Amino acid sequence: KLEEFLNFTQLKTSFKEAVLLDYYTAGFWWAKEMNFSLIQLSGFMDLLNFALENLSDKHLTLGDNLKELERAMAGMGETDSEGGGDLNFFSIEQAKAIIDYLVTSLFKHYKLYEYLFHSRREEPVISNE
Repeated sequence: KLEEFLNFTQLKTSFKEAVLLDYYTAGFWWAKEMNFSLIQLSGFMDLLNFALENLSDKHLTLGDNLKELERAMAGMGETDSEGGGDLNFFSIEQAKAIIDYLVTSLFKHYKLYEYLFHSRREEPVISNE
């Protein structure tokens, strides 16, 4: 289902699509194991996408991506009356767990993801042999 939602059409031949599907699938199941509500699950998947888009489309460095994530997560755990941000439906404990997850799953492997998105790879030539 996630493959269809992400509109991956070359999953069997595209290393990039395979890696991204694996990343989103792992994130989805982690969020399910955290017992996130539907709105929390959606917000978490948006954060995963946000961090990956910062890397792939905006070419942000690790430090800049972390700063953007900090801005996006500002206000987590606050009530509406305290001026919380768009992601205020997460508790402080959940926000800490999300940060730990992002560090472990994306930021520790940032150079690999940079390579995935920004390196030029030659197309393999497959002969009849």
